[in-house]
Amino acid sequence: MKIVCVGGGPAGLYAAILLRRRDPTHEVTVLEQNPAGSTHGWGVVYWNDLSESLAASDPESARSIRDGSVPWTSQILDVNGRRTVHNGRGGHSIGRHRLLDILARRATDLGVQLHFTHEVDDLEEISDADLIIASDGVGSRMRQHLGGDFKTSIVVGANKYIWLGTTKVFEGFTFAMVETKAGWIWLHGYAFDEHTSTCVVECTTDTWSRLDLDKLGTDDATAAMAKIFAVALDGHPLMNQNSSWLNFRTVTNEKWHHGNVVLVGDAAHSTHFTIGSGTKLALEDSIALVARLHDGSDMTAALDAYEQERQAALVQPQSEARLSAQWFENIPRYHGLPDEEFFALLRERRSPLLARIPPRVYYHLHRATQESSVLRKLRERIGPAARAVYSRRFH
Repeated sequence: MKIVCVGGGPAGLYAAILLRRRDPTHEVTVLEQNPAGSTHGWGVVYWNDLSESLAASDPESARSIRDGSVPWTSQILDVNGRRTVHNGRGGHSIGRHRLLDILARRATDLGVQLHFTHEVDDLEEISDADLIIASDGVGSRMRQHLGGDFKTSIVVGANKYIWLGTTKVFEGFTFAMVETKAGWIWLHGYAFDEHTSTCVVECTTDTWSRLDLDKLGTDDATAAMAKIFAVALDGHPLMNQNSSWLNFRTVTNEKWHHGNVVLVGDAAHSTHFTIGSGTKLALEDSIALVARLHDGSDMTAALDAYEQERQAALVQPQSEARLSAQWFENIPRYHGLPDEEFFALLRERRSPLLARIPPRVYYHLHRATQESSVLRKLRERIGPAARAVYSRRFH
């Protein structure tokens, strides 16, 4: 088969790797609009289940990704300089540039043709491909070229956010929240190498404008935020790699393929950054797509099976991501709580019940389930049903 991946992010590169591993006779090309070595963003997070999937799919690149990652085992809440630490579910983080470099080198070693600064303006220029994998992100031009064939829905979030970096190396995944005269502003921070951390700064649109972040130039705005978060950053600076303020766009598609074009990664779906699953889900798309393409079915049946499998897999994470985003959009509802209670509800933000129960009542019910095995088992039975109801409403 002749296959073209439009977009050289994690989903496109990993699909190319797996296609060549499955069948070296495939002619696989990746077309990326940006120059080689350039990437937006700082670090990304992932979890142990993804490590296992990568190891099973391509052990060589999995080893390189693992060796290039930073593990963390705690979550830290910093509210106006008061720190609370929770030792629980850990994860891993890796620089996006390092991840893409690992995948690009592996793809090249397997015979994939990589072309950078190559923007596809018209599907006609790749019309000789047997399969076109649209891996070109949230604003996918491939998806737009086909108009309404995918029945795309885009929901714009209420909060403003910006993707920054810092030389402060966080000990764990850190939520730093500061109350200013203009309102609350917070960052999500985590180290991704021995010298650097990601900092996603978020606030309401009202706070953003009251802090004049909509008027300040890039350098002045970055310096102003570093001053706001000086305690959490231990005086380290914030850094901006041409990032701008955005409102998160949640993308869903009723159809994931049309003709010989199939969507993967953010082109097919997006999940709010507050659950840290975007890269994981994109790579899992590629794993599923390549498996279906080689299960003996014809092309249409294979793409149908891929679409059904991944849409089903996305119901829960996209629903949880929306709940998480809504939690941060309603920060004032929780900020009167003591730090311990606030932190507990922060970790519970994916619950569909949290927004429907007064925060302190929810917290005491949560504590009760932690202390009573009977209540804990009842919650384990009720929880999936509540999430399923919310998922059906959301989708």
